Amino acid sequence: MTGPPRTIDVHAHCVPVDVMDTLRADGGRYGIEVADQDGRSAVLIAGRVQTRPMFPALMDLPRRLAAMDTAGVDVQVLSSWIDLTAYALEPVAGARYARMFNEALAATAATAPDRFRTLATVPLQAPDRAAEELRHAVTALGMVGAEIATTVDGRELDDPELAPFWSAAEELRAVVVVHPYASLAGRGVSRYHLNNLVGNPAETTIAVAHLVHGGVLERHPGLRVVLVHGGGFAPYQMGRWDRGYSAAADGAEEHLTRPPSEWLRQLWFDTVLHSPASLRFLVDAVGIGQVVLGSDYPFRMGDPDPVATVRAVAGLEGHDLARVLAGNLATLLAEVGR
Repeated sequence: MTGPPRTIDVHAHCVPVDVMDTLRADGGRYGIEVADQDGRSAVLIAGRVQTRPMFPALMDLPRRLAAMDTAGVDVQVLSSWIDLTAYALEPVAGARYARMFNEALAATAATAPDRFRTLATVPLQAPDRAAEELRHAVTALGMVGAEIATTVDGRELDDPELAPFWSAAEELRAVVVVHPYASLAGRGVSRYHLNNLVGNPAETTIAVAHLVHGGVLERHPGLRVVLVHGGGFAPYQMGRWDRGYSAAADGAEEHLTRPPSEWLRQLWFDTVLHSPASLRFLVDAVGIGQVVLGSDYPFRMGDPDPVATVRAVAGLEGHDLARVLAGNLATLLAEVGR
């Protein structure tokens, strides 16, 4: 690739081969067990959280690069498979695991440095250690931020104990990608793939609602948060959230000095909506500067042709099109650590 990237994908998952090899050889050191069957792997975290079987494509680098070339994606920002966030681990093991994972992911990206950037995994169940790991990832490993789950082993993202992580992310100007995990746990959404079709966007909506209404964004206004799957249902419900704020509905306004929609428009939203019409609404709702390209590679519910999806958005052309495909995210990445 010559010249600056024309397309940058913020939402692409990767599991380094070295991570799985390490866990197979010495999983006890990290509190993680690996089970291999029929060419796929699953892991048991802290003896109580079982992941789904892993897609081999998560670890196949040549296949990834070929898919990027086919889709016209110049750069992927690599993040962990969210099932491997491993917040169930106790703090020491969690910090050890995150360091191992991040070093392996950085090494993977270094095999094609013009094609990859990386997001760290952090032990958010231990916020001080998560802040320390984020600092190490950005300053020593050259990572651009972190991917975090929508809940932290049952805790919501406005939990006051998470403040050290938010402070570190704000200080580092790190990109924080919020990704759904264990969507709508306890609800009957296993049929019809509803755990993904409905559950994932709903889970993101609940998480960002806690960030907004819990005052996290008020306390840390410099946070640079990216929401996947177009922000779930949040952009479509901004008016409802603002009504709750103005009506002082059961604490909806308690931690806020500004309407929720103003905070939502300071976040970033990926393009994984599978609909040019929905993307047109998103751009109009949050502003052209807040939308960034995403694919959700390599999952079947991802967008296999994300650049074409964005190019199909009515009225999106020229400089505005370039901003969504690369410019907005390039600006975010360039400012990390400054």
